[in-house]
Amino acid sequence: MNAEDKIIQLLKGTGIEINGQNSWDIKANNPKVFARILAQGSLGFGNAYMDGWWDCDRIDIMIEKIILANLHKKLKTWSTLGAIIKAKLINRQSTNRAKQVGEKHYDLGNELYGVMLDDLLNYSCGYWKGKSHLGEAQIAKLELICQKLQLRPGMKVLDIGCGWGGFAKYAAENHGVEVVGITISKEQCALAKEICKDLPVEIKLQDYRTLTDKFDAIVSIGMFEHVGYKNYKTFMRVVHRLLKDKGLFLLHTIGGNNSVHNVDPWIDKHIFRNGMLPSPKQVTAAIEGLFTLEDWHNFGADYDKTLMAWYQNFTANWGKIKHLYDDRFYRMWNFYLLSSAGSFRARKNQLWQIVLTKQGQAGGYQSIR
Repeated sequence: MNAEDKIIQLLKGTGIEINGQNSWDIKANNPKVFARILAQGSLGFGNAYMDGWWDCDRIDIMIEKIILANLHKKLKTWSTLGAIIKAKLINRQSTNRAKQVGEKHYDLGNELYGVMLDDLLNYSCGYWKGKSHLGEAQIAKLELICQKLQLRPGMKVLDIGCGWGGFAKYAAENHGVEVVGITISKEQCALAKEICKDLPVEIKLQDYRTLTDKFDAIVSIGMFEHVGYKNYKTFMRVVHRLLKDKGLFLLHTIGGNNSVHNVDPWIDKHIFRNGMLPSPKQVTAAIEGLFTLEDWHNFGADYDKTLMAWYQNFTANWGKIKHLYDDRFYRMWNFYLLSSAGSFRARKNQLWQIVLTKQGQAGGYQSIR
């Protein structure tokens, strides 16, 4: 059986065909693509798309079907095994290595994120309950966080992984709080300072492990995915040290259904260097002995809508920024956004907002939805 026949056999039961007529079917442009996928798994699959070896009109649907059929689990290769071993032997998110994701991903250029994201440059899942537009969903997410943290005027808030300062700006303007935001991206830091100028907001280029001071509330939005399983406990100990005794900590993070020690090889190489998604077991192990779990809210299905909105913005505005990138980057970014949307749609990935206290809130915590 040749490589093409093996791929066709693997696809049986997924509803996906090679050179079929459906929008989610794979159109092979290079006969070598099948051997490449078998040899390199997801890394070869993604790289082959970037190289134009295959096309698909609806990558999001195709990936959803692959995941629902558990096909992604059958394409384990030596490169995947090597990534797992490397993750277990090395702390890939150490202080020295942590800045790599900033340089690789978040420093790609503010022009890219400016055309793709909402006005406040929120690069995390929106809250789409009762909303129909990306900007509305992102404002709803920010307000939801502020309410869950029970923010009041005069409080001092820490934002770990502040991005371009969207939360800091919103919280300072709408809830009268003082915010300290940290990021490991030089590009984010510079623009966040500009966005938050004339507000009681301080933006720092700093690793979370070097923080001092005490805060009334702490939030981390879309940063925990870069912490790594070897550092989950360290992260929680840092937050515990920085949070005042009666303070609230809200962790907004993508999560996975199963405990892993590495991320998908293609995502690791091209998108989120050294990242990984925590599991419920890994999160609860990290908070045990430090925090009381007050609330755990999953709205992962909303990330599908968020990613598709980003994709639509990116493709609609590509003409404004294409002079900064090349066609291979365009295909890479499309594959990233659409495959991620398909993964959330298949419910392989989740989005959690977790509220924690050091001593348990007196009288109980009132969950907000």
